[in-house]
Amino acid sequence: MKTPFPVAASIAQRPGYGGHACAFLQFAWGLAELGYRPLLIDRLSDEMVMGEDGAPSRRAKETSIRWFLDVMKEAGLEGSYSLLLEGDEAVGVSRAEVKQAIADAPALINVMGFLQEEDLLEVASQRVFLDVDPGFPHIWNELGLAEPFAGHDRFVTVGANVGRPECLIPTGGLEWTAIRPPVSLERWTATAERPGSAFRSVGSWRGPYGPIEYEGRVMGLRVHEFRRFFELPERVGAPFEVALDIDPADSADIESLEAHGWRLADSEAAAGSLAGYQRFVRGAAAEIGIAKNIYVETASGWFSDRSACFLASGRPVLAQNTGFGEDLPVGEGLISFGSMNEAVAGVEAILADQARHSREARALAEEFFDARKVLAEMLGEIDAG
Repeated sequence: MKTPFPVAASIAQRPGYGGHACAFLQFAWGLAELGYRPLLIDRLSDEMVMGEDGAPSRRAKETSIRWFLDVMKEAGLEGSYSLLLEGDEAVGVSRAEVKQAIADAPALINVMGFLQEEDLLEVASQRVFLDVDPGFPHIWNELGLAEPFAGHDRFVTVGANVGRPECLIPTGGLEWTAIRPPVSLERWTATAERPGSAFRSVGSWRGPYGPIEYEGRVMGLRVHEFRRFFELPERVGAPFEVALDIDPADSADIESLEAHGWRLADSEAAAGSLAGYQRFVRGAAAEIGIAKNIYVETASGWFSDRSACFLASGRPVLAQNTGFGEDLPVGEGLISFGSMNEAVAGVEAILADQARHSREARALAEEFFDARKVLAEMLGEIDAG
């Protein structure tokens, strides 16, 4: 019988966010490809599904559960998931079975410390904190605003530079293992379809966290970087299309985006399901990746899980530089930029030889982001293999 390997992550709380779900599913798919029996653990308390009146909403809860089940089915994880509800109630694998799987596993991967149930955490042989948003939890910890790392034994981050002198992210005195975002090459195959004409992106305009001040700097969000590149479509001969989670309250930004030539794609069509997300990625000419300000300011080395999917699909990536060039080759298939002029030059380079950049994009995914390689290396580092 295959060894279980649990991954705890938040999916049900964000119905309709196919790209968000896909980032965590890559770990489950990769573990399965390595021969483990993955178990995706989520939790949904009444406080996570509030209605417009500020009270727990039964309808919102049902919507979240349906979304979670649809994602698990589409991901091929039937029988390999558990959505923990109030008390001992669970959808999918029972809470008792989850506890046994955690006890039998070489480690528990706990994304951002999402799983907090003490009776489940205490039976894990190793509790691995997986940081997918480098900077925020580290600074909260440093400032005494939260203790996100408490109760964990190993610490893994997608911030490649965490712990290096050039990176401003505090380590909290912990030893961090850096990994690249994994992508299942079996699920994300290079498409033979003719690429589209637009540079595309999927993402949140602000996200769940507000800006944070640290050592005299205010670390901001994607909106604070994106505004620097509003004029990019006007500078090049290519269309730009973005599926953004952007609130109507940001109407001034919406108007500016459209005025400068950014096409706002329908977010539900682009990312409302795993299949829709994959179609949106594959239908691009390339990705335009603009990072959160905190990733840039701290020189975190963060690289997007979304960008890994573009690369695996044979779609070049033009990504804002966060310091990832220390570990990843840039110039073919992957081009980085820091300024408007560099972004313009990157677009022109990709358009000048799109076929070559597409081939190199897939090659980069195979060499650096293959989930089997990434996770095998991670498990070796944390002695959980």
